[in-house]
Formats: sequence, C-alpha cells, structure tokens
Amino acid sequence: MAVENRNAGKELRDSKITDGIIAAAIAVHRELGPGFLESIYEQALAVEFAMCGIAFIRQKPIPLFYRDHQIGEHRLDFLVEEKIVVELKAVEMLENVHFAIVRSYLKAASLCDGLILNFSSMPLTVKRVRRERGFETADLRL
Repeated sequence: MAVENRNAGKELRDSKITDGIIAAAIAVHRELGPGFLESIYEQALAVEFAMCGIAFIRQKPIPLFYRDHQIGEHRLDFLVEEKIVVELKAVEMLENVHFAIVRSYLKAASLCDGLILNFSSMPLTVKRVRRERGFETADLRL
C-alpha cells in the first residue's frame, strides 16, 4: 500500500477553519481512542463541532451528474463552514483510493479543500486534500 502524496499535506486555503476541525478531531480521538466504527466518531465529532461553534452539515447530499443528467447522489460525512469536506475513516491505513474519493467529492461539490481523518490510527491521521483546477463555486444550500 502506497499512500498518495500528490497535493496531500499542503496547507489548505482557510487554515483557521481547518485548524478548528483538526482540534475538534484530536479532542474526539483523545477521548475515544481508536477501535470504534466510523459512525461513532461521526456522532462524537458532530457533538464536538457544535460545542466549539463550528458550523457544519452532516451527511450533506451532493448530486452527481453526467452530461447534465443526474446519475446519483453522494453524502459527505461533513461539510464544514460550507467550504471544507471532511471525510472520516476508521481503517488500518489510508490508501490511494481514499484520496481519489475525496477529490471526486470536491469536484462534485465544486469545492477546493478537504480533510481525511483516520480515527483508527495512533495518533490520529490527518491528511489535507486540495483540488487544483479552477472552477466556479456552487451554491450548496439548495
């Protein structure tokens, strides 16, 4: 397993928001530790975001299109401050496919930045994911 490093680890465009997300994730990880299902971490992180005053939408539906035809829908684990996709994992190791999936979410949502948080590792694994190509921002409040 080779972890993709293309664009991973770079600073994201809004470091204040990302720092808050990471701090909340660290607090959850310190309290719970590794070993739970992803859904448990999602619940706990939603509580922590709310306690920290971080605006988020949990399980945000994003329609997927092919040639102007909706072909499906995906749900983001979290959309934070309408800017950052947060994808949670509870796996032994992150793989290239996890980075590709987050980039596809960013493309579908017309967003730039995402975080992958793996709660099964010690310490918590945090990977920044950026979308490099120019695009127009979509209104996700539909």
